Amino acid sequence: MDATRSAGGREGRCGKLDASARNENRLMINAAIRMALRLLPERLRQRARAVGDEHKDIARGVTTVAIFLIAAKLIVAIKEMAIAWRFGVSDVVDAYLFVFSLVNWPIMVWFSVLSVVLVPLGARIRNDRPEEMPGFRAELLGLTLLLGVALSLLAWIGLPVLLRSALTGLPAATVQQVLPMTPPLAMLLLPGMLVSLLSSWMLSAGRHANTFLEAMPALVILVALLTFTSPGAEPLLWGTLAGFAFHLASLAVPLARTGDIELPRFGRHSPQWPAFWKGCGLMMVGQALMSLTNIVDQFFAAHLGAGAIATLGYANRLLTLFLGLGATVVSRATLPVFSRMQAQGGRQAQDLAARWAQMFFVFGVMAMVVGWWLAPWMVRAVFERGAFTALNTAAVANILRYGMTQLPFYFSGIVLVSLLSSHRKYWTLTVIGGVNLCIKAGLNWALMPSFGVSGLMIASSVMVAMSTLLLRLMLSRSYVMKH
Repeated sequence: MDATRSAGGREGRCGKLDASARNENRLMINAAIRMALRLLPERLRQRARAVGDEHKDIARGVTTVAIFLIAAKLIVAIKEMAIAWRFGVSDVVDAYLFVFSLVNWPIMVWFSVLSVVLVPLGARIRNDRPEEMPGFRAELLGLTLLLGVALSLLAWIGLPVLLRSALTGLPAATVQQVLPMTPPLAMLLLPGMLVSLLSSWMLSAGRHANTFLEAMPALVILVALLTFTSPGAEPLLWGTLAGFAFHLASLAVPLARTGDIELPRFGRHSPQWPAFWKGCGLMMVGQALMSLTNIVDQFFAAHLGAGAIATLGYANRLLTLFLGLGATVVSRATLPVFSRMQAQGGRQAQDLAARWAQMFFVFGVMAMVVGWWLAPWMVRAVFERGAFTALNTAAVANILRYGMTQLPFYFSGIVLVSLLSSHRKYWTLTVIGGVNLCIKAGLNWALMPSFGVSGLMIASSVMVAMSTLLLRLMLSRSYVMKH
């Protein structure tokens, strides 16, 4: 009884601290919104004031996340400039991207699962049983530590065997570059898994500062590349590892100050585990299938010769500035709102999601047109210096233009994924993830012989469009069955 009362008291004090921080952020955002409204005509101001609270919450979340994310993406872009200046389109970049994508895959899956499952679950725990939150967090931290250690050992032992095999399709020169990179990059798995968990905790609590903190690895890599002038890949490798460590510390310190992190417990005694595993299992399979499309692209590109992985990687990095900005802003602004509406028994979430999906589709069309037009200039401005030549710019810009066609479907699809996640429709997301992987692999095989690396990007755009169409069909079917 005393332990429960103590945990409840600590949770209450932490809740007050979180509420105070959120209120300060909300006051700042509200002031910015009021200043923006004064610039609008009176008729539009009246319509804006009549908007419902849920729309205002999403708009406020979009604004907050966008501010942090733009600052973070600027740091990432400068880091990419440094990599292009230092290494260009070379075997070193091919090797680094290939190993990093393999190591980062389980980290991406874990973060995706936690952010989708933990945010709705956290809303329900805070609403119904707040005293159970500390114990569940401690046990989830213990599980994540065990997963990180096990995956690091598996990568340390298994990746060299895979990389020496003919399955990768890597040229011999790239294999010689990639093998020494494996041990340090395998060590990323433990801090990466912990970063995923702590970031999800901050997101679950409605604190968006972690969006900016995601730039910490890029910042440390940038400093390493500019500070250490050794000719090999060591500054890039150890800068990546140090960046993950600094990212972990930057998340743990503020969580510790507010009492939102406990010592790990290696057990599963919390009554919240059944609800967590119910969503986690299906989501893990679905996210693994969806994120495997990136790995599939790496293996296909490896068969196109030296420099193909690097060329695709540079195009993907610029495209990620658009996709990452939209996806992070949309998901982190909408998922907490949809989850809160679902926890409180709200029935208007689907109509709300439909409106925002339409708005983000229009925004995606505008971004696609602007991105297509500016693609050569962006590649030239960001990458063309040092070892990165004008021929590299033309190749990367051409691939980037094909990738821009997925923006409208991607932005609107993220809203629909947030809605399905808040309703715990994990089986639907898993099925769509499997369909996406099949579409992607089939289109890669069909298009790569004729279009080369561009075919991989065309396949991605078609896959995203088909995925969004499936999401709309699934939601329409669910709506008809309910009504």
